Amino acid sequence: MSADFLYLASQSPRRRQLLEQIGVRHELLLPGADEDAEALEAVVAGESPDDYVRRVTVAKLDAALQRRARRGLPPAPVLCSDTTVALGDRILGKPDDAAHASEILSRLSGREHRVLTAVAVGTPDGRRLSAVNVSLVRFAVIGDERLRAYVASGEPMGKAGAYAIQSQAAAWIEHITGSYSGIMGLPLFETAELLREAGFPV
Repeated sequence: MSADFLYLASQSPRRRQLLEQIGVRHELLLPGADEDAEALEAVVAGESPDDYVRRVTVAKLDAALQRRARRGLPPAPVLCSDTTVALGDRILGKPDDAAHASEILSRLSGREHRVLTAVAVGTPDGRRLSAVNVSLVRFAVIGDERLRAYVASGEPMGKAGAYAIQSQAAAWIEHITGSYSGIMGLPLFETAELLREAGFPV
């Protein structure tokens, strides 16, 4: 593969940071004003968290590949990812507002939940590769005062499950089984494996 960089179709600064951590050069390939990126993340009734995260990531990749072609950008791999939080079979997405964030965090308090992150890579020669990382996270009981302060900080907004593991919410996490980087939003082991399979040096 001739490209020495990839396109990252994500607005997440954490995903950029994680790619930089493993030395992957990347350029952002973000939706234009004419694209409704949020619509891709709508939950389909009866859909399992596993099916949801796979479907959304594939839809993001489709949109990003079309975006690259439409803009006439040089060929290079395109990387997409999506993270969701699941309590049982219930998908806990990004909160709509502060009250919704409080409700989500109250559900997670004192319980174990799953964090699912799917990664997909589209290559210039038309191949599509994907993987899903599933991690388990156990929260301690979150006191009302701490919960209110965290919600008031604004940190839960835009985050699946209404929290970020690299924020002050880390103080509630009793135990993790799985991938810290996956919980952040981009599982580095699976990402590196996919990129190597695509012929991209990692």
